[in-house]
Amino acid sequence: MLEIDGISKSYFRKKVLEDISFKANEGEILGLMGPNGAGKTTLIRIINQITSADKGYISFQGKLMKQDFLKDIGYLPEERGLYRSMTVEKQALFLAKLRGLNSSDAKTQINYWFDRFGIQGWRKKRIEELSKGMAQKIQFICTVLHDPTLLILDEPFSGFDPINIDLIRKEIIRFKEQGKTILLSTHNMQSVEEICDKAVLIHNGQKILEGNILDLRNEHKESIYSISFHGNMIGFATALWAGYEIIDKIAHTDEFFTVYLKMRKENEINDLLGAVMPHVKITEVKEVLPSMENVFMQQINGDKVAIDE
Repeated sequence: MLEIDGISKSYFRKKVLEDISFKANEGEILGLMGPNGAGKTTLIRIINQITSADKGYISFQGKLMKQDFLKDIGYLPEERGLYRSMTVEKQALFLAKLRGLNSSDAKTQINYWFDRFGIQGWRKKRIEELSKGMAQKIQFICTVLHDPTLLILDEPFSGFDPINIDLIRKEIIRFKEQGKTILLSTHNMQSVEEICDKAVLIHNGQKILEGNILDLRNEHKESIYSISFHGNMIGFATALWAGYEIIDKIAHTDEFFTVYLKMRKENEINDLLGAVMPHVKITEVKEVLPSMENVFMQQINGDKVAIDE
């Protein structure tokens, strides 16, 4: 659906993007990650033909990107841009027409989305009368009114409370199920982990990581396991040997614990279980994978895997 090939961009001799390449497939949610100033927004502006690259190309559905294709793209910028003096209805109608809808189709789509989001009562309100969260809803609706095949969402959860974050997240997943491609740029690492199929990490204008979400988490794991058990903590610890290191523990009660262990060298979980099972009653064992936030921090700062439960 979308191919980025060798994109580079400089401003005033400062390199902002350097040889960025990746692909987003049909029916896929790709998380575009990176710290502030990494170059994510510049890349998104290049995709949307707002600015041009110094080098490289972008193709959409197998053809070089051009202005005509923008009618099939929905773009939600990080810097929201609604006309404050317009009513909600006129704003939505205006932006729908800019994306190529005629008046009749625009009104049909507006009715559908206003019903879906439960905001029919907001039609005659001016944008300046709305809370930030309400205005964000309108902006999101205006992004999808023309039924685009590619959605580019820059910080789509910004300004929303948890209820509306869940609402927008469900809509994004529904778009994926319809076969749409979503490029999602966000600092919300939990959302990347929960809904994205792939992730691309950009740092200092360069791509430093790309892959399937589960694969990336597995690649950065550090042989950490959590074991929950009933019994005596001292007895459990005594049964261990030098091949295992307790890195954290939680005492749920006087006789119920969860312990986080890091394996060393060639030891296996079966060896560990064989050692401790005569001393405690194990209720759960699982491998601890790093979260996408942990992966992000490892790549940017070289931090070790943190425990997220």
